Amino acid sequence: MMEILGRPIDEATTEARLDALVRRNARAGNAAMDVLNLLGGQAEGLLDRLPTGVRMRLNSTTEEALRQAAEAAHRSRGVVGDGPAWRVQALTTVMGAAGGMGGLPTALAELPATTTILLRAIQDVALDHGFDPDEPSVRFGSVEVFGAAGPLADDDGVNLGFIGTRMTLTGAAMRTLIARVAPRLATVLGQKLAAQTVPVLGAAAGAGINYAYTRYYQDMAHVHFGLRRLAIESDRSPEDLVLAFRERAARRQG
Repeated sequence: MMEILGRPIDEATTEARLDALVRRNARAGNAAMDVLNLLGGQAEGLLDRLPTGVRMRLNSTTEEALRQAAEAAHRSRGVVGDGPAWRVQALTTVMGAAGGMGGLPTALAELPATTTILLRAIQDVALDHGFDPDEPSVRFGSVEVFGAAGPLADDDGVNLGFIGTRMTLTGAAMRTLIARVAPRLATVLGQKLAAQTVPVLGAAAGAGINYAYTRYYQDMAHVHFGLRRLAIESDRSPEDLVLAFRERAARRQG
């Protein structure tokens, strides 16, 4: 857990960093526009391409994948060292291409592994901001980043969740969070699965969407943990900073 070292940063520095986080949040989904152009359609229509049975099981499949990922990503820290953001982007891109080559069956098989790598990438960002991924609240916050709508949604980012840096969390709280986040992540992953079933474009779509999603969630993790760090360094309440962030994001959208 980070502690304040010396005097809190001044108001001007706090405001400047808040503005920088708002700008990062605003550009987080830009890469997804190229994916939509590639597919030649709207994100909302992608889910209709999935078989009915797959759509019906999507929430439960995503919840189970996220539950497994929460443990696997954490355990991987003792096996695979931390690396640069581009390495994760490259890995998920290759995995997306491989998943799309075989259509829906391979795309479904690839989904849990991609979820785990994305979650590990989010934990890496937390570490970049000075937080220990072994801390329960940091692991909780890493999963919560998935609560953002996703890069193919019309999202202004003001739905960003924020967990207090001194919160004590239990396994039950994590299970509750996963159940809450899963339906939203299921929509995101459902769009990805549908794109990977497009004839000929399956591999390209899988690679492009995985790359876009990885960049998006890395950016959202920077916003989430950047706000947490700013709350500590400015000695301001997390709720106050999140409110200021949301007001700035709303003005930018307006």
